[in-house]
Amino acid sequence: MTNKTIRALCLPLLALLAAACTSDVRGGDATIRFTAIPGENTTEMIEKFGAVADYLSAELGVPFEYVHVADYGASVEAFKNGDVHLSWFGGLTGVRARAAVPGARAIAQGKIDPKYKSYFIANADSGLEASESFPEGLNKHSFTFGSDSSTSGRLMPEYFIRKATGKTPAEYFGSEMNFSGSHDQTWQLVQSGSFDAGVLSYKTYETRVKEGKIDPEVCRIIWITPPYPDYSWNSHPALDIRYGKGFTDRVQKTLTKMGDPVLLGAMMREEGLIDASNEEFKPLEDLARQLGLVR
Repeated sequence: MTNKTIRALCLPLLALLAAACTSDVRGGDATIRFTAIPGENTTEMIEKFGAVADYLSAELGVPFEYVHVADYGASVEAFKNGDVHLSWFGGLTGVRARAAVPGARAIAQGKIDPKYKSYFIANADSGLEASESFPEGLNKHSFTFGSDSSTSGRLMPEYFIRKATGKTPAEYFGSEMNFSGSHDQTWQLVQSGSFDAGVLSYKTYETRVKEGKIDPEVCRIIWITPPYPDYSWNSHPALDIRYGKGFTDRVQKTLTKMGDPVLLGAMMREEGLIDASNEEFKPLEDLARQLGLVR
């Protein structure tokens, strides 16, 4: 009997036990719902994070359920409204969620997340070349950011553009900012030539190259940003209220001991997860407030 089969057989029993031991404002529903900022197609995310839900359910003895959301903003709203009590956020969405929910905690992050980075990319036909410093002449080309709530696809790229040019992106490019909506949409638009250049998460770019989806000779890296903190798992304070003091710490330990590369692949964090804290993201929070992206 496989582990997957055992988990499938145990989940109904876990649900009954949890329902008998805990209560919820929704009439006794003990399920812990969680979400993640969208980064792939819906079917893939539901499958991958569904496996994460099975893992958490089996390890913690409480039923977990993955809830897919349409965009970055929806993930923050679901957390803010208490519709989900756990979420895999990007740096900016995490800052926004914690600002909206007093007591919310960043509890885990990828081993790579304290020193994340963005790739500025360009279509080979644009004539833009790789550079160790911010690329000259970028403003003479069409350019797209990712989601307007993305850390690696908007917040930090905007910061580096302002730092390098002394101008806002709108001033630098001479037009309103373009947003593709996601990292995957960004590289697709650049690779197809719909935009000359764009910026996205380095992890997404490298993953899609390995999968053979991005042709690095066509969709080229022209600049790599300095490092900054990014993604994290975040817990809602309602977890400890519902399941007792210390339950959030148990969730944290369960996430950081996750060793299955298939499960970690849901977050593109095959290297593993480590502890995280709100304090680590204070520089991002300060920057987001400075740029008017967090109230």
